[in-house]
Amino acid sequence: MSEILKIAIIQTDLIWENPEQNRANLAIKIEGIENDVDLIILPEMFTSGFTMQPNKVSETMSGVTVSWLKELALKKNSAISGSLVIEENNKYYNRLLFVFPNGSLKTYDKRHTFTLAGEHKLYTAGSEKLIVDYKGWKLCPLICYDLRFPVWARNVETYDLLFYVANWPKPRIEAWSSLLKARAIENMCYCIGVNRIGTDSNGHEYTGDSVAFDALGCQISNIKLHEETTEIITISKVILSRTRKKFKFLDDIDKFTIK
Repeated sequence: MSEILKIAIIQTDLIWENPEQNRANLAIKIEGIENDVDLIILPEMFTSGFTMQPNKVSETMSGVTVSWLKELALKKNSAISGSLVIEENNKYYNRLLFVFPNGSLKTYDKRHTFTLAGEHKLYTAGSEKLIVDYKGWKLCPLICYDLRFPVWARNVETYDLLFYVANWPKPRIEAWSSLLKARAIENMCYCIGVNRIGTDSNGHEYTGDSVAFDALGCQISNIKLHEETTEIITISKVILSRTRKKFKFLDDIDKFTIK
């Protein structure tokens, strides 16, 4: 078990519907991480931007990007996570991959497809929450619009880290920051949000605002707006355990069933 986890947050611009160029740009950033890290987190749909034309960019689980992620994870001896468009059984998914350093992986399909953009008409929603056991930590990865639904994120599994990958636009960025902080506080966990920057081909602007909070809602990152950057943060199991022992709020959570 690792008492600490070092996590690299990659806040980046994305080239619209161009997986090859996005992989090339991200490879430079990932390979340029000089310090040893345990986990590298990329934004939502990191190969394409938030496209509603999945037929143009979709890949299979045996495709180029999945193989590329496995190779990078092995090379960096670090887990890597982010979402991309996957086609499976004639359906499209906004699928998050969590690739372990040994090349094995787990997946999570976005539960809450973004109806405002028509994502629900093109992508099949997931139904299973993913909890990843990694180096003695329990991690819960979710995707963008999932952030607005606290019941889905409720910490009934006693996970340690909740993280969201996103393409969250500038007009609603106050909600992004506020909800990430709320998710950390209510779930008594570390919470990280990784968002893109730049402007997509639909004219939507993204400011980044990638951020990390501890279990009391205190910000533990210092990522600049509008800039491509990689920030490494460190989270501590000892500090988390001490906080939970002092404030036993998770002992009082409501029991419920999600339908």
